[in-house]
Amino acid sequence: MILVGLTGGIATGKSTVASMLAARGAAVVDADRIAHRLQEPGGACHQRIVEAFGREILDPAGRIDRQRLGSRAFADPELRRRLESIMHPAIWTACEAEIRTAEAGGRSVCLVEAALILETGQQERFRKLIVVTAPAEVQVARLREQRGLTAETARRRLAAQWPSPAKTRLADYVIDNGGELGATEAQVARVWADLAGRGPGATENA
Repeated sequence: MILVGLTGGIATGKSTVASMLAARGAAVVDADRIAHRLQEPGGACHQRIVEAFGREILDPAGRIDRQRLGSRAFADPELRRRLESIMHPAIWTACEAEIRTAEAGGRSVCLVEAALILETGQQERFRKLIVVTAPAEVQVARLREQRGLTAETARRRLAAQWPSPAKTRLADYVIDNGGELGATEAQVARVWADLAGRGPGATENA
């Protein structure tokens, strides 16, 4: 099985690309979905996050309000590092369990969709790396529309991650998801052909 990292800046559309690859047969491990589960009451990270950030990040049902948590973490680099130190080891442990399940199920390609693969130095885990990009103004517009963030908060989120050029230099494949979905589909089709062993990288397939 070939293990592929799928990353990119916030609101570049990583999940859109992951869905297109899943439709072609890839197993997808979604690190953000795993993070949600870990932060639920009773989850492995819930209590540690509450202890670090205080009960004011909880909603009336006792769940972590991710928008409140994100607002605090992204406003303070030290708090962001504290959150990452809680979340990242637990996320990767859970990811590895899902990767083993995909391999045991006979999948030929397993994709790990995670925003901070490069920022956290995890790229060596993967045989191939896909970076999804979109213009910064498109990212800001998506964050405002989809998450209700202000333009200032959206730009702060972008600034907390590596800029796209730094990521694309380390990528095996770059998918521009800043335009029409048809254009994204065409790029995904070319990447899948290579990963599945039908393209120029066939000798890499395992």
